Amino acid sequence: MELIDEVRELVAATEAKSVELAREIWNYAELPFEEYKSAAALIAALKAEGFAVQEGVAEMPTCFVASYTVGSGKPRIGMLAEYDALSSLSQEAGCAVKKPVVNGAPGHGCGHNLLGAGCFSSAVAIKNYLVKHQKDGTIYFFGCPAEEGAGSKQFMARAGVFDDVDFIYSWHPSTNNGISATCSVAIMGANFIFDGIAAHAGGSPQLGRSALDACELMNVGCNYLREHTIDQARIHYAYSDCGGTAPNVVQAHACIKYEVRAPKVRQMQELFARVVNVARGAALMTDTKLTVEITMAFSDYVPNTALAEIANESFMELGTPAWTEADYALARDILASYDEGTAAAIRDEFIEQYGEDALPEIMEKPLDRSIERFEKSKMAYECGSTDVGDVGYVVPTVTLHTATACLGNVGHSWQNTAFSGSDIGMKGMMKAAEVMTLASLKAMDRPEVIQRAKAEVLRRNGGKYTCPLPDEVKPPVGRY
Repeated sequence: MELIDEVRELVAATEAKSVELAREIWNYAELPFEEYKSAAALIAALKAEGFAVQEGVAEMPTCFVASYTVGSGKPRIGMLAEYDALSSLSQEAGCAVKKPVVNGAPGHGCGHNLLGAGCFSSAVAIKNYLVKHQKDGTIYFFGCPAEEGAGSKQFMARAGVFDDVDFIYSWHPSTNNGISATCSVAIMGANFIFDGIAAHAGGSPQLGRSALDACELMNVGCNYLREHTIDQARIHYAYSDCGGTAPNVVQAHACIKYEVRAPKVRQMQELFARVVNVARGAALMTDTKLTVEITMAFSDYVPNTALAEIANESFMELGTPAWTEADYALARDILASYDEGTAAAIRDEFIEQYGEDALPEIMEKPLDRSIERFEKSKMAYECGSTDVGDVGYVVPTVTLHTATACLGNVGHSWQNTAFSGSDIGMKGMMKAAEVMTLASLKAMDRPEVIQRAKAEVLRRNGGKYTCPLPDEVKPPVGRY
């Protein structure tokens, strides 16, 4: 109990600054690769705590690594901070009706303002513990931009940023508390650029070679391809340049963005190659030139089971956030803001998860008061993707979750932005800091667990990390 109490005290000592940072970054709400103010705020706070900071890491201006070393510097502990926002999700904090701060502006609809500030709290608490007890070790704070865009951690992993780290605990805002056994799938995205020949669509159509036709034919081919993929694969697309707005001009240039997902990196790469072949066929049919510009790729994320055991233990000892009646009231109000169809789906989810008898209580107090324990037997892929996967192929990594929004809350929504700037979000953030701190301090004193965790990584990566991105693909700063 002495360590648990000390962790609570160490984290509590950081609360005022951490909440200030979370609110400051929430106000900035900067898009991927544009998080200059957010990164600067975190860097200034870390420097004030004595951390050494390397900026502009892995060819990304808003990427940085902060570190603090005591004694020999071993073991080396890391945490992954994010601070980018999402477009068009501006919303007043703690407000249960849709009310943008600025119409059409970005907002923290995934809670990354909390994510970065929570990691700051834990990093400082661990630093202060090492100094107080004169224990050897290094704490790394990895400032990771653009998770909502092209990602950054795969570029950082390719550059060797994580090579010397022994283990990483990180977290993500959620509707639930615990260490999920959910795995995230691999993803690759690219711009498919077609170039043809412009011509008068009425007077001389035979002279034109339509880039837009090529995009359309590519879509047709990919629609047929979907029937011949594994169930967990996904193929998404969106036009980024349809070639103009004049229908009487044969479009000489067009660009369509595709992303493919599959559970394992190898499966994703195989599917992506098939999509490229479809695009080649479309170019051949339309006599246009194809350029494939890969923009992003993430490996699959699989939680490290050895580290998850310690996280389980730590979370159970620390308990869940302490919610007040005011917190429950805000959660009820925001939960009631969803449209009828979404609300019905949320209720069905509650019944399936908690049982129909529990529905009235859940609706009355829709904030999680339980802890989901990690169970290896329940590990399974879901169809989301994260660049944390690439970190896990280099160093043992576990992501935990704490409730920063109501049960049933829909991510990437204005409702989530409201929660991310609220007291509910701040309480969940500080609980995450406590759990990461306690789990990190316990793990550093268990070298046998660290070795088991590293052995898991070696079994997965075959002996070394291989980035899914070709070496020539650079971070698309200002281009994504």
